[in-house]
Amino acid sequence: MRRLPAGLLAGLLMVLLLGCVVPGASAVPSPVRAVKITSIRTTDATKGVITVVGTLTPAPANGTRIPLHQWIPSQKRWQEIAHGYSTGSSVTITTVQPGSIRTYRIAVGAQAPYAAALSPMISFKHYVWRGLFKKGVVAVGGAGQPQFNVVPPKEGPRRSEADLLADQGGYVWGEVDSTGCRYSRTWLGNLTDGLVRVSLHNGTTAVTSVRMQQETERWLNYDIAGITRLRLQVADIRSGYGPYVSIDSSLLCTN
Repeated sequence: MRRLPAGLLAGLLMVLLLGCVVPGASAVPSPVRAVKITSIRTTDATKGVITVVGTLTPAPANGTRIPLHQWIPSQKRWQEIAHGYSTGSSVTITTVQPGSIRTYRIAVGAQAPYAAALSPMISFKHYVWRGLFKKGVVAVGGAGQPQFNVVPPKEGPRRSEADLLADQGGYVWGEVDSTGCRYSRTWLGNLTDGLVRVSLHNGTTAVTSVRMQQETERWLNYDIAGITRLRLQVADIRSGYGPYVSIDSSLLCTN
């Protein structure tokens, strides 16, 4: 009997072995589930509520827990901040957050035959109302013994209240850093025994103002987008003792 050369025999054995190999289950890719944030918005700017709506296709089992992740830049990691439960192919998640500009995503765990999946990231500006003085007053001034008295935290925890006073013919102002803010909302109570002018300034340039008669109340609201140094000023027009105005003021900000 003729013997095959050793090299040829080894080759034939390799072909036979390869031909008998059956692909394992791990070689077959898992079906892909698509996950997407379809809506993210501030639904309560006073409380700071964010509402996120997402879609998951194909739909997971009803009641599947869907986490909402937020990227934490200072720690360079994702953090779960809330979660919701799927209904069909949809999920709604709400969370209370301070004003911010952050990146978000939603996730779904593995459910056979689908592997775990993440949505594309989405950046969102979350505007929340905060007291005008939450970050402090950066400068005060005026003429005629000006007084810009912010109500202490124990008495005014929202950090939004102050009393502005000056001598007859004088004026008083206070300035805050309004970077990241887009709107100002201020209640005014004129306790002066006469007529005063209340104004908002971009730095030293007045952008809006109102006149107030003795013992009257009103609102002074203004779009302050782009203003980074917001100044609130009260000036005497005609009084016996000088201007005296109480305020309750808030800013709509991402910080």
